[in-house]
Amino acid sequence: MSSGNGQQPAGGGEAAPPEQLALIREAVRKAKEPRAKPRTWRGAELAGEMPVARVLVDKGVLHLDRYFDYAVPKELDAVAKPGVRVRVRFGAGGRSVREGRREGGGLIDGFLVERIAESDYTGPLAALAQVVSPEPVLTPELLSLARAVADRYAGSIADVLQLAVPPRHAKAEATETGAPLPPPPAPAPGSWQRYSRGPEFLRSLASGGAPRAVWTALPGPQWAEEIARAVQATLASGRGALVVVPAGRAAARVDAALRELLGEGLHAVLTADAGQERRYREWLAVLRGTVRAVVGTRAAMFAPVRDLGLVVVWDDGDASHSDDNAPFPHVREVLELRATRDKCAFLLGSRGCTVEAAQLVESGWAAALVADREQVRAAAPLVRTVGDGDLARDEAARAARLPTLAWEVIRDGLRQGPVLVQVPRRGYVPRLACARCRAPARCRHCAGPLAAQEAGELCCGWCGQPESAWHCPECGAFRLRAQVVGARRTAEELGRAFPAVPVRTSGREQVLDTVPGTPALVVSTPGAEPVAEGGYTAAVLLDAWAMLGRPDLRAGEEALRRWIGAAALVRPQPAGGTVVVVAEPTLRPVQALVRWDPVGHAVRELAERAELGFPPVSRMAAVTGPVGAVTEFLGGVRLPQDAEVLGPVPVSGGVGAQARGVAPALPGERALVRVPPGSGAVLASVLKAAVAARMARGAREAVRIRIDPLDIG
Repeated sequence: MSSGNGQQPAGGGEAAPPEQLALIREAVRKAKEPRAKPRTWRGAELAGEMPVARVLVDKGVLHLDRYFDYAVPKELDAVAKPGVRVRVRFGAGGRSVREGRREGGGLIDGFLVERIAESDYTGPLAALAQVVSPEPVLTPELLSLARAVADRYAGSIADVLQLAVPPRHAKAEATETGAPLPPPPAPAPGSWQRYSRGPEFLRSLASGGAPRAVWTALPGPQWAEEIARAVQATLASGRGALVVVPAGRAAARVDAALRELLGEGLHAVLTADAGQERRYREWLAVLRGTVRAVVGTRAAMFAPVRDLGLVVVWDDGDASHSDDNAPFPHVREVLELRATRDKCAFLLGSRGCTVEAAQLVESGWAAALVADREQVRAAAPLVRTVGDGDLARDEAARAARLPTLAWEVIRDGLRQGPVLVQVPRRGYVPRLACARCRAPARCRHCAGPLAAQEAGELCCGWCGQPESAWHCPECGAFRLRAQVVGARRTAEELGRAFPAVPVRTSGREQVLDTVPGTPALVVSTPGAEPVAEGGYTAAVLLDAWAMLGRPDLRAGEEALRRWIGAAALVRPQPAGGTVVVVAEPTLRPVQALVRWDPVGHAVRELAERAELGFPPVSRMAAVTGPVGAVTEFLGGVRLPQDAEVLGPVPVSGGVGAQARGVAPALPGERALVRVPPGSGAVLASVLKAAVAARMARGAREAVRIRIDPLDIG
């Protein structure tokens, strides 16, 4: 130890300088003063006004879907504003109380919803542990929207806010966003003139109107520019606009169109691949009102756009618009809700037409925005099928994977430019079956589907175990055949058939955005088709039966949407564009493709579903859980009187396969609860209350609720 009279300290070290000793004494003196401990604030004085904070904790469980009251320390009074992120202690119970303040529990995140003068809770309150950031990210409008979405989908508001508010990034939050730019002038109609009511729709937006339209876009790349013009018209009226697309590639095209029309600084792009810092910086620019136009993917449906004047959803039939996280909201439904609440314009656009879109028009909620038949014939390619005439010239056409007609179209198209080949599955040979009895080839270990690798080995698609000595358990045969041939195998076969041209593949492993306009074969899975410069000269849609044969209510609608999405990339018929679909020509989706009439197909599908009582004419909830748990759960729920329970039935692949898309660990079952449209809110409410009560009792077997599921079998 050292002394202050100049003596050497023990050990021979040098004496500390007087300045350092003074600092040490000052630190010791301050340490003796009583201070509130961090995060517990024991003994700290509370705020003089509004000393209670109502907090929404980040616990996405239904029985805790409410606000909790916390005391506000005086030191946090200035920054504890409604909407800020906070940290609180949660789960201590009423046992850990010291000096009139509840302590203990784990630290969790939350949002400060409001400040009040007095709590309804009569016991001691825990104090706010920390204000994470003074930025008010939860606006009253966003909180109200999150509550409405949670109620509609029988979920918790905390789960909705996890989807709506991006994670904080301190560097992005510290960046100044600047002042908003003046609104642009109203745009010219441009390619909207191809639609009978297109210019009228733009004029209504520019004048501050709130039209609602279901837009069937013509083939070609102009759809992105047309959306950009609608956004510009809305900005010209002094209002904001929100555009939600299914994937980053589509967002990039709309972004490029907006930059060309508006320049820089008038819109933000909210996509997951932008990175956390950039995405949060763009989101804050929207929140602070610096920009009033947003283009983004699924999570952007909650973007806090000020003075919202237009919401746009593109390609609402894409499964990416339905969130995979609870409470599983759909972009179309959320934007319909925002259009109704904010009294703003609504535009649902797609090259095809879903049954839900057709219902919006039939109910009168939205108007149809379509082109006349002359414009459709001028923009669409020629669509041919393998019909009776082709069968007469090619007896093997019905069974062959590449009939003579398709081969001839590919050959002729390659003389002028690139040709697109759509294959329903990725990989080499994704599905195999017995060559004699056609029974699916299954793994001996887990009963998963066997698939062929490029080297020729067999491998299970679930557990990954190799299979070297397969034989059919049904008939004893040892030979296999391909049920569905994948994209890589198709590319290999086409490369041998057309060795003089390059073959490119686009799928899950590598998705191409664009390809040059030179002759080439482009083999793609549905949804991954790249855009060709100048358009494809031809397209061949292979194995159409694989999409039509899915055991799902939406199989025909989804197949037509995929086909139209690929065919729309082909040059128009006057320019020589041709599409060949290898499918039975008498099927309704095939006929709709030939006539290029997705609206007519959707209207007929809607009429059939109305007769059968299936969505969207009715509201439906899927209740999924382990065997026995679903029946027990539904037995304790007081369902609406007009509710009808279908099932339960075993879930294909089990509960794990439904939730994560992998081999399941436990067998499961699912029941469907159907009610008329007017009882949908009541159904969601009673199911949510029943799940909350079950969780509060500590039930081990989880039961999952999904309102209006996409896949009902």
